[in-house]
Amino acid sequence: MAKGFAERLYMGEANLNIVGRRKMWFAIAGALILIAVGSFFIKGFHQGIEFSGGTQFVLPASVGSAEGARSAVERAVETAGIDEANVHTAQEVGGGGTTTYNVRTAEMDQAEATKVKEALVADLKVAPTDISDDRVSEAWGSQVTEQAILGLVIFLVLVLAYLVIRFEWRMAVAAVSSLILDLLLTAGVYSLVGFEVTPSTVIGFLTILGFSLYDVVVVFDKVQENTRGITAGSSRTYSEAANLAVNQTLMRSINTGLVALLPVGGLLFIGAGLLDAGTLKDLGLVLFVGMGLGVLSSIVFAAPVLATLKDMDPKIKAHNARVLARRSSRSSDVARGERTRTAGSAESDDVPALAGSNPGATPRPGARPVAKRTTNRGGGAGNRPSGGQKRR
Repeated sequence: MAKGFAERLYMGEANLNIVGRRKMWFAIAGALILIAVGSFFIKGFHQGIEFSGGTQFVLPASVGSAEGARSAVERAVETAGIDEANVHTAQEVGGGGTTTYNVRTAEMDQAEATKVKEALVADLKVAPTDISDDRVSEAWGSQVTEQAILGLVIFLVLVLAYLVIRFEWRMAVAAVSSLILDLLLTAGVYSLVGFEVTPSTVIGFLTILGFSLYDVVVVFDKVQENTRGITAGSSRTYSEAANLAVNQTLMRSINTGLVALLPVGGLLFIGAGLLDAGTLKDLGLVLFVGMGLGVLSSIVFAAPVLATLKDMDPKIKAHNARVLARRSSRSSDVARGERTRTAGSAESDDVPALAGSNPGATPRPGARPVAKRTTNRGGGAGNRPSGGQKRR
């Protein structure tokens, strides 16, 4: 019975050379990081009202569209005589009979917001209770950001300590490098696409760290199992043993990632797409992007970084050199044996058949030719009597 792809991966027979192509993965990761960081400085982030501050007006469905709501707020701001309250965004929230339109403007004080609300009531001919306003200070978003950064630093320190105790410092460095790559690329996606960053997004960022760490620990646990006592043998280099571990855990990583992404996808596409729950969209989007990138980074980045760090260890470096030298010596012996057999076969084919011998027999290679025996019945030189014989 033919083995399946997953079984061949675990047995090391499929042998996807992931760690061996580390330079390619590092080049791709470096290019993506440059794109992400460049987007941070060029495009920046689309910050939610909680981070940028401002005033938000909620208008009823009778406005008709998001663009109609934006135009109504712009007219109301002009009527109220507020020059600095620029309208930033307008979006539709909800669906069916519960549709509303949220319009963000620059930050206003309570008196200015009240004037704009009164102008909206007069313009749209609606009840004052149908329009609400919400003022958010930029300081609140700054506090959330500071707390998130503090939580991130504490998390990374605890992760480093755990991995150093559980594995070793090189594995800890590789795992944290993978986590940082995951965060940078997820943030880069948000910056490039223009997704709005809200407090729910920050919570999602902290959540994907745990998932990414879980997958990296699974891979590293198998690497540790495959490389335990590796310097006592001579069959595999450290990178080859690490690559085998990645192959053996590849299907598990993919399956775990798919199982985790299914409920997140439901949260995103059903909760945010069909039910139009804005908070679910912010949380589901960052989880979906970050967890997908976390699976990829644990496979094609964490293990290659670990192999690179381990190859700098003098013991591993000496072991790798010994394995490669023995492998090269065996290859030379095999090649020498092939040349010897080929040369012997050619020499055997070039030896001519001897006269007087069986023409169908092949002489033994290296055998000395047999001297030709002649008989002279007429008393020639070939039948000359020895010196001790008497002539008759």
